Amino acid sequence: MKTSTQVNDILQAISDLDLEEQSYIAEILTKRTIELRRNQIASRAKEAEENYRLGNVRAVTVEDLMMDSSND
Repeated sequence: MKTSTQVNDILQAISDLDLEEQSYIAEILTKRTIELRRNQIASRAKEAEENYRLGNVRAVTVEDLMMDSSND
């Protein structure tokens, strides 16, 4: 519950700011979220490239994928 209280405290503090400051905070949070997501995607891409380099993946056709999934 401590985290929930902290979030509520932060939101209350933001509510006490004027609209321009609230908008600025919203813009910063949006940009940070985008950057975090971008970093997650880059990390997954690196992992996929490493798996490909190590031979842990193989190239297949869409038909092969469809046949494999129908066996589940």
